[in-house]
Amino acid sequence: MILSTVVGSYPVPSWLRAFPSLEAKRDAMLAVLKIQELAGLDLIGDGELGRFDPNHPETNGMIDAFIRPMGGISTSPTTAQVRRWRADPAMRYRSRPAGVVLGPIDEGSLDLPAEDAEAAGMTDRPRKFTVTSPYMLARVLLDDHYGDREALVDALAGALARQVEGISARVLQVDEANVTGNPDDGPIAASGINRVLRAFAGEKAVHLCFGNYGGQVIQRGTYEKLVAFLNALEADHVVLELARRPGDDLEALKGVEPRIGLGLGVIDIKDNVVEAPEEVARRIERASEAIGPDRIRYVHPDCGFWMLPRAVADAKMRSLVLGRDLFEGR
Repeated sequence: MILSTVVGSYPVPSWLRAFPSLEAKRDAMLAVLKIQELAGLDLIGDGELGRFDPNHPETNGMIDAFIRPMGGISTSPTTAQVRRWRADPAMRYRSRPAGVVLGPIDEGSLDLPAEDAEAAGMTDRPRKFTVTSPYMLARVLLDDHYGDREALVDALAGALARQVEGISARVLQVDEANVTGNPDDGPIAASGINRVLRAFAGEKAVHLCFGNYGGQVIQRGTYEKLVAFLNALEADHVVLELARRPGDDLEALKGVEPRIGLGLGVIDIKDNVVEAPEEVARRIERASEAIGPDRIRYVHPDCGFWMLPRAVADAKMRSLVLGRDLFEGR
């Protein structure tokens, strides 16, 4: 049986963004969990709305929600620090660093178990909990302390590992959207991710995508160059962007070790067009022919839904489930 799930984020409801409060955030979490239940998804999440900060509604839940609370990091870079950051062409998609590392990194006031517990009290369905990869976080920081990317990644991984020990969700998913464009850093990225995964007692997953800012692909790369990275992961399954990828990528995934289950992105999140269930079923069929049906553990969107209109995201989730059912002959 192939399970259906989401990747992570859900569009922040307009009423939560307009009138941010803890009560409104809780209502939004309840809404997104119920929407996923009604869509028939097997593994659900809170849309990463649990990390929405009513006091800072403008912040990014994938980066800022982790960086801001951590000790050793300043989130108010000086003008000189911003100039240094902008001198690096590799970070052209960000005009400012997410933070500046000034001392040893620790958990600070980060409290992921509390976020997880809040969602756990809202549903009895199997859940996943997502955290951003320590390598991805390291890539958006200006490091004025460690002076070495591997050491920085390890410090971030240590802080995250201590946090995920207390997560009760069935699946922990580590999100990585930067190594796809920097495959030579695969060993560093995998080492940091594995340290986080080892601290979690449940099912372990890693999400890999090529970025999504305004519907644009950020990282230019192929899965062929990432097979060694994937095989280095201590994950039970991987969650892969595939709906908007060339067919060669499916062929490359034959090189992923059989111990790692494959999650297939069969919903394009960079397009507002809602896939028909028949198209979803065809995408699963093509993948099944390329890599074998026994390798497929999950089907899901390519990435998070945060940039789509809510109605589109909701319809895409329904098509995902219906397409999976059609493929399996239900």
